[in-house]
Amino acid sequence: MQSLESKRMLHDLLQDPSRYELWFQRYASGLIFRLAYGKTIRTGEESHVQRIIDVNHNLERIASPGIFLVDSWPILRYLPEWLAPFKKEGRRLHEAEFGLFRALLKDVEAEVNAGTASPSFVSTWLENKESFPMAEDEASYVFGTLFEAGTGTTAAAMMSFVLAVVLFPQWQQAMWDELDEVVGDRMPEFEDVPRLPTCRAVIKEVLRWRPVTSGGVPHQLTDDDVYNGYFFPKGTTVHANQWAIHRDPDLYPDGDTFNPDRWLNPKYITFREPLSKYPSLQNFSSFDFGRRICPGMNIAERSLYILSARIMWACRITKAKTADGVDITPPSYDYTTGFNAQPKPFLFHLEARSEQRHLAVEEAWREAEKEDPLAWTADYRLGHSLEGEVKS
Repeated sequence: MQSLESKRMLHDLLQDPSRYELWFQRYASGLIFRLAYGKTIRTGEESHVQRIIDVNHNLERIASPGIFLVDSWPILRYLPEWLAPFKKEGRRLHEAEFGLFRALLKDVEAEVNAGTASPSFVSTWLENKESFPMAEDEASYVFGTLFEAGTGTTAAAMMSFVLAVVLFPQWQQAMWDELDEVVGDRMPEFEDVPRLPTCRAVIKEVLRWRPVTSGGVPHQLTDDDVYNGYFFPKGTTVHANQWAIHRDPDLYPDGDTFNPDRWLNPKYITFREPLSKYPSLQNFSSFDFGRRICPGMNIAERSLYILSARIMWACRITKAKTADGVDITPPSYDYTTGFNAQPKPFLFHLEARSEQRHLAVEEAWREAEKEDPLAWTADYRLGHSLEGEVKS
């Protein structure tokens, strides 16, 4: 699935680089849609996909600490809804989110009953409920939140990857050198990843340099705790601040500098061997900690590796230029705000590294599309209309 969707993404990225945000988002949403619901996405602009993305963006907005006064003044939670706009907003978004997730599950249920469902997490649960006891409402959320958690994060990380390549071209050259030595003129595959430590190091450094969830995921203390002389009672909400953790001077010297070498050079404390295994994203702080560690970490790791390797194998990314030929340097800190963050749209130039590789990308996508077992679901339309329910 990841290989197929990455070939689609690469094909469309070369056709129209200006829509890079859509192509990364379509890759991530398409992958999760296949896994969760057994359906594929053709353009990423389908109405049901945009509804889910709208719900996701609203969730990211309201999940940011301090977005509502009640975050700072908990006593406000006792206000009636007509005096508490945050309650009205929360209820409206919950109804939109739940209505959408329930409709997606119901559509697969109808296909299971008709014997036309493709393999997916939802169809597996519906056919084996006795082994996975969940209420239908709970299941709707379990599968729906896969989309919420896995779509924006992967896309945001890839946007930061492109930004890093534009700003630090020496690492693009390093990845080219490694890819040309390891795979030559054939497209990289998953089995090549152990022999691509530089590509893995660049991705890991992107996540350290510009963490997607920079404020961290909220946790709740299970016991009283004392930290640096401050007492925190059981039940306190705490955030593992990824931005600060990733700039710990003892672990990451010169933390504001983009430097993948910190994962490759033995002089750094973060270096680990063997390079066929490390650097790795396994248990990296970008995926949080403990019981709240990202359950999709393995999927995300594979996605980021294959997307970045194939883009670098096929493409040359440089700064855009003005009409007078002057380089346009995108700002490195111009990011969206919210629970998850991504670079605001920026200009760059992307082209195929050679005509041979462009043709190889075209051929790879044609073959993948012909063999896609879910190609027939590309015209899927959400059967249970939610018009008017999911409005941002």
